[in-house]
Amino acid sequence: MAYGSGSNPVAYLSSRIVTPGGIVAGALLVDSGKIAAICPLAELPADVARVDCGDAAILPGLVDTHVHINEPGRTEWEGFATATRAAAAGGYTLLVDMPLNCLPETTTVAALDEKREAAKGKTLVDWAAWGGAVADNQNDLLPLAAAGVPGYKCFLIYPGCDGFTMIDLEQLEAALPHIAESGLPLLVHAELAGPIDAACARLNESGADWSVYDTYLQSRPDEAELVAIRLMIRLCRQYGVRLHIVHLATALALPELAAAKAEGLPITVETCPHYLHFAAEDIPDEATQYKCAPPIRSRANRDGLWQGLRDGIIDLIATDHSPCPPEMKRAGNGRFDLAWGGIASLSVALPVIYTDALARGLTLEHVVRWMGPAPAALAGMNDRAGMLKPGRDANFVVFSPEAEFTVEEAGLHFRHKISPYLGERLKGVVEATYIRGEAVFEKGVFAVTTPGRELTLS
Repeated sequence: MAYGSGSNPVAYLSSRIVTPGGIVAGALLVDSGKIAAICPLAELPADVARVDCGDAAILPGLVDTHVHINEPGRTEWEGFATATRAAAAGGYTLLVDMPLNCLPETTTVAALDEKREAAKGKTLVDWAAWGGAVADNQNDLLPLAAAGVPGYKCFLIYPGCDGFTMIDLEQLEAALPHIAESGLPLLVHAELAGPIDAACARLNESGADWSVYDTYLQSRPDEAELVAIRLMIRLCRQYGVRLHIVHLATALALPELAAAKAEGLPITVETCPHYLHFAAEDIPDEATQYKCAPPIRSRANRDGLWQGLRDGIIDLIATDHSPCPPEMKRAGNGRFDLAWGGIASLSVALPVIYTDALARGLTLEHVVRWMGPAPAALAGMNDRAGMLKPGRDANFVVFSPEAEFTVEEAGLHFRHKISPYLGERLKGVVEATYIRGEAVFEKGVFAVTTPGRELTLS
């Protein structure tokens, strides 16, 4: 059954429409690319075209605020065309691109302009770009805000690419007044090098085998995250800057983050599907497709992260979609210290999280909140994305919660079909994704048009 698209009014009927007020039965009425109404069937005009989605749920288009698109400069890793195809297949209608791994890195307005030029005519879904806060670009931060970036990303540790420099304490304190003045959030890769360097030295002295996952796990201890998060809480309190902790991997940080939030500090936190789905005990040796930083930790830690979501200490789930060419992921023939660290998951993150949420007694509404309005709010776009409301762009997803599938390469859609999720049995299938009323993905088929737009705060 085709779900339809076009500029004429169309009513999408479903027994489960996920709205800000709860799940309702009825119709999502789309007119000229906008949501005209969410209403009972009895209130629909008699002559409006109808598409019956049955028991498939209608969700708001999801928002992913942690994506490495890598274009311009490293399109062979991933680019706008392939990243937004994978996003559409996964139910995402807005991606916010990280400022590293592309060339040039998005740390100046000129670099942002190059990214905008590179994206033209390639995007199936909407996108935005974070700016970068690096060692020496303090004077570029406010111009980036004026140019429309929704916030800034920084690393407290070497990020893996030389051009995007880590920022030390002195440089960070030079940047924070500018960031506070902008009113935009600072997204922080919260690991410090001290505990990692010490752990690696101990491992190397003992002759540890780097093809064993536990060696890699020991090399990036929880303490590296904890000391970085403590530092950033102190600086948040001192400078009044909006702080966002990206890809939280250690549940040990949750009590201190909860206390900081209770104090009223403007702090938000994300975690990622791989930390919520996998456990260190289950990762085979030499399986470098699981490598990411911070690392996937224990089952008990995974349970703690889920509890952090339940408790509202963790605000949102973002993918940290970080692809690379196959030879980089397999560098060193299974040595975790030599392989690229990053997990690609744009096309499967929704069913991964939905499957695990259901198993823990959570609902589709929880999943949508963590993957829709919460990341949209981080990017300052909660008035435009992440929720189904009349007057907004008709960006929505038809999702079959009861359907099951096994993850195969053909369903990944990003450039390089490397994923630790291959072979996983998941619940929930994205049937169709719409951008302003146009079906950009429908039962495995992508639109030939590219209706995605850049969203900015300027």
